[in-house]
Amino acid sequence: MNVADSETVASILAEENYVVCQEMKEADLILVNTCSVRENAENKIYRRLEIFRQARRAKPELKIGVIGCMAERVQKDLIDNHGVNLVAGPDSYRKLPALVNELDFNENSIDTKLSIEETYSGICPTRLESNGISGFVSITRGCNNFCTYCIVPYTRGRERSRDPEDILLECGDLAKRGYKELTLLGQNVNSYIWEDKDSGQKTTFSSLMGLVAETVPEMRIRFTTSHPKDMSDDTLRIMASHENICKNIHLPVQSGSNKVLKSMNRKYTREDYMNRIEAIRTILPDCTIGTDIFCGFPAETPEDHAETLSLMKGVGFNSAFMFKYSERPGTYAAKNLPDDIPEEVKGKRLQEIIDLQIKLSLKSNQDDIGQVYEVLAEGLSKKSDQELFGRTSQNKVAVFPKLNYQAGDLVKVKIRDCTSATLKGDVV
Repeated sequence: MNVADSETVASILAEENYVVCQEMKEADLILVNTCSVRENAENKIYRRLEIFRQARRAKPELKIGVIGCMAERVQKDLIDNHGVNLVAGPDSYRKLPALVNELDFNENSIDTKLSIEETYSGICPTRLESNGISGFVSITRGCNNFCTYCIVPYTRGRERSRDPEDILLECGDLAKRGYKELTLLGQNVNSYIWEDKDSGQKTTFSSLMGLVAETVPEMRIRFTTSHPKDMSDDTLRIMASHENICKNIHLPVQSGSNKVLKSMNRKYTREDYMNRIEAIRTILPDCTIGTDIFCGFPAETPEDHAETLSLMKGVGFNSAFMFKYSERPGTYAAKNLPDDIPEEVKGKRLQEIIDLQIKLSLKSNQDDIGQVYEVLAEGLSKKSDQELFGRTSQNKVAVFPKLNYQAGDLVKVKIRDCTSATLKGDVV
């Protein structure tokens, strides 16, 4: 999501004749696009800012800006204590040229006002960090769920959906540039809803995804992230009916305990989640399922943790992002739920989750041995310049002989071996 936002920022600044530098030493302005979802993400930014402050000693006119979620959360403290000149929240990017110009007259500038309307419509992002194969298209901004542990609704504002015409134009632009794959982005993509003011016609996420698949039939379509309470059968049926929509769903569960899920304000139960898993398995039998899980939420008992492990086994996740709870200032949990699980216990529980997921991922990959998959090549393997790596529709990484293929090619690969993280195969 931050890559997509950075590309929007680059487009806005390019309209005012700003040019992206390839080397930091060439820059007159450094903008750091930030995340606040975990404490570790913010700590990385503070370390990075110190590097930029040192660079300014050799170039006193260098200006440093922080944009994004951390700018929204920390605000003026970045200016007062971390040497930052410019601070802009996620809804202030259109104002960046003016904020930068203000630095000609003032030592700093700041705008962190959230909007209930800003979706950056009419802006075609400048592609910055992409490999030229996979691109990102934001379809919603903000979030209305207010999970008790999450800072996102406070840093990115309430949920807004983008005009589907804007989205389709952006997807078409990626296709014209030769991209092979796009990912539809949002905090909760499957709650996307757009109502045409003239006709009253509503576009849901499932219908939008069908429109995207038909608009760019030569491209692979992915999406992230989904909320279990909004994952509809309609969406699953649209996925099943379009070959170019990848058969992979990231469905964060966070915990397997109903008590913990209620405390998190996740708005579904363990049973609701398993119902969605059953629907996916029924409608999309070849679909892989990834998730987010974290342990050590306030008042989590050993029994709650055991329920998370048993849910993981019951689903058999193909992949997972796994964390231990870190309290985020400003959230409901930080204000009302004591962070009462010792770090040592959090670490032990996290390791048990990781160890289990490695086994589940290995079992999932072993089941693919002997199967043939279409792999979108992304580049050279890290271990050999005679091999390429890429991803299957199911979002699994596969390594195979390079032969005469190159990045961007779709290659049929028969799987002959695997690790828990990677499929290994031969070109068919």
